[in-house]
Amino acid sequence: MPDHNQKISVIIPAYNIEKLIRKCVESCVSQDYPKELLEIIIVDDGSTDSTGSICDELAEENSNVKVFHKENGGSSSARNLGIRNATGDYLGFVDSDDYIDPRMYSTMMDCAVKYDADMVQISRDEISEDGTKLPDVVIPPSFITEITPVEHLRTLLSHTGDASFCTKITKRSLFTEDCLFPEGALNEDFYLMIHMLEKVNKLVIIPDQYYHVFYRLGSNSRKNKDDKDYFPSVFTDIVVNADVAEKLCRDNHPELLELAERFGFYQRLDYLLHIPISKMTKDNSFYCQVAEYIRHNRKKIKSNRYLTRKQKAYLELLSFNPIFVRKVHARIRGL
Repeated sequence: MPDHNQKISVIIPAYNIEKLIRKCVESCVSQDYPKELLEIIIVDDGSTDSTGSICDELAEENSNVKVFHKENGGSSSARNLGIRNATGDYLGFVDSDDYIDPRMYSTMMDCAVKYDADMVQISRDEISEDGTKLPDVVIPPSFITEITPVEHLRTLLSHTGDASFCTKITKRSLFTEDCLFPEGALNEDFYLMIHMLEKVNKLVIIPDQYYHVFYRLGSNSRKNKDDKDYFPSVFTDIVVNADVAEKLCRDNHPELLELAERFGFYQRLDYLLHIPISKMTKDNSFYCQVAEYIRHNRKKIKSNRYLTRKQKAYLELLSFNPIFVRKVHARIRGL
């Protein structure tokens, strides 16, 4: 393994995750990266179970583990506190219900040094609650790939790229006070990523699937099938962030504008196909705005080169009678 002199700070936000936090942290502690150059910061975000005490135990057991306790404020505020206390040259993030391969950070840092990259991405897989491997959400490249920030933005708008900061190490100097995770919102990685890419010199993507996402029902962005009226707020945030992305492209990357518009249509389609019928009411102002946006932009939807025929057909039908289409869609899907 090459000599390393770059320090990495790994930030783990933790909230009421007593059954999984130890496995997560121990996978970080077990990295083959030099221990003195690997700082692990756990931020206990006001847990009400034994998560906080387990974190303290982990810090006592491992000299490179630090713990901060704070009032509950959400994952973004916990991550931002970690960023402000990090001392590494590069920052990495791990969600407290996930775990990582022992070779992950040494592999990423090798590429960061070799390619002089501000950001390096490892590939990921998804593990279900019963331990089986789920289909890949993001397809890994066949070999180590160097791309420009604009190319990565294009993949994000095409739903083929990975916006997660957990699969990346990023130069700490890029996390300035005006470039942190948005607090009080979900889909926070996408929001910060599209803004961070304006400052990144390049992104290197590694094919090895060393980051393991534990797909846990009931977490912030995952819907429990048994609760038909549950509607995660992430579906609202993805629509809001689609508008942010469209403005960013309009201002800085006009060559991506049509793709950004397609992204906004797709995110609204996702919203309308997931919102419970019980919430499709006139007093739900956000739902009404989404439905009106689709109606108002029917011509643009028809002419957009990046939407599939099926997506255009769904959006066309939803523009006329969203509630009826949702009822039919729910019946077809057995929901």
